[in-house]
Amino acid sequence: AKDQELQFKVDARSIKYLGVWISSKLGKTEEQKKNYIQEVIKADMKEAGNEDVFRKVKKDFEIASISIDDSEIRDQMQKALSRAKEDFK
Repeated sequence: AKDQELQFKVDARSIKYLGVWISSKLGKTEEQKKNYIQEVIKADMKEAGNEDVFRKVKKDFEIASISIDDSEIRDQMQKALSRAKEDFK
């Protein structure tokens, strides 16, 4: 149970870091950033794994007419996860 709780915390922190990065790319205000992070967290709950988050992020960049490589999104997702894991060591 402790491992699951820790994994949940790491995942949530990772999504927060990712949301901050995306928000800055999309030019969101502080208030919009908070709301956007909540949207990303909700997207993460749709299915196991990170593909649900990836699809949401990619779509949001497309809607904003921001061209970004899939590899950059995945790289930022990995960086956010690594940073979150470090926070809980």
